Amino acid sequence: MKQLRAEGYAPSSLERRRGAVLAFLQWARRRCIPVDDLQESQAIAFVARSTHRSRDRVRLERAAARHFVRFLRGDAGKPGGWVKHSGGPSSEVEERYVHHLRRERGLAERSVSVYAFYVRMFVAWLGERGSQLPFSRLTATDIRQFLLEKTRGRSGEYSRLLTVAIRSLLRFLCMEGVVSANMSKAIPMMRTHRPNTLRRPLAPAEVERVLATADLATRRGRRDRAILLLLARLGLRAGEVVTLELDDIDWRAAEILVRGKGGLHDRLPLPADVGAALALHLREDRVGGASRRVFLRVFAPRVGFAGPCAVSAIARLALARAGIQLPPRAAAHLLRHSLATRMIRAGASLEEIGEVLRHRSRVTTELYAQVDFDALRSVARPWPLAGGSL
Repeated sequence: MKQLRAEGYAPSSLERRRGAVLAFLQWARRRCIPVDDLQESQAIAFVARSTHRSRDRVRLERAAARHFVRFLRGDAGKPGGWVKHSGGPSSEVEERYVHHLRRERGLAERSVSVYAFYVRMFVAWLGERGSQLPFSRLTATDIRQFLLEKTRGRSGEYSRLLTVAIRSLLRFLCMEGVVSANMSKAIPMMRTHRPNTLRRPLAPAEVERVLATADLATRRGRRDRAILLLLARLGLRAGEVVTLELDDIDWRAAEILVRGKGGLHDRLPLPADVGAALALHLREDRVGGASRRVFLRVFAPRVGFAGPCAVSAIARLALARAGIQLPPRAAAHLLRHSLATRMIRAGASLEEIGEVLRHRSRVTTELYAQVDFDALRSVARPWPLAGGSL
């Protein structure tokens, strides 16, 4: 309960969560599951035990049980991620794989969580076939059957991420000697369709209209304006906003440390309006607590955002309030894209844009050089008439 109080829960919420945790413990006791052995799989089974409860009750039990399991693991104040399994050869291989993703491949924590989710699904699917160490008898037929079952009726992006994660796991298993052959080639390549139409960037006036939608009279509005300014002025990614910490802001040097993709850290100058918005948010709204994140949830638990989707949701709501047609996804990235396009029109080179956006490859920067057709028409030469000269 002390942990929940520190995260900002109201007394009534504390009592409801306490009752849900007690129900979870009673459920585990009836099944002879020791408290120290509780895992997220037991929390899922507890929530799914019957269908005679209201949606609000199910939501409460799910949140309380998952939070309690994370508290037992000692990371209740951290965003969700890779969940350790109880002992066994398979769990040891899985943990080595996650360590490989973090340390050797340098993937961001969000990417590690995505890979781990699909790998955990694969391991559970193999375990249902009765093998103590499911990788030892793995065949190409197993892999294809798993992919056919799990991609049926799912979106192209879901299927692509699933195949990428399993292909990565199979390469790791071969490298570690867990399996004798590299079976990653048994997984077909999946291509996602990219539309030929160019995404229209926001005009400078539209960007200012989006920023003006934040209500500075409210705690949420002050927080959201600081987030929108980081997206629009510095071109930060949604994930980089999420991981921003208090110690990353150097007020004296007017710099900000950005924790980018692949574990790279870069320092960017802190514009005056961005610094003023951050200072206002921290001075007026940032309450004490264990979390060092700059941006916390408005409601309990008062911890950092779980992932980039929260920042994208903030940007999407701001675009809607400004009367701008919403993109199908990546609303936060639209502000980054608009900054790059604005720099191109101001005469900045691709190298300069790549430095601001912190791209590793010039090819990535060139994607931002695709401006809208109206801008292309302004530099296009007239089509030669019949009989005329070039």
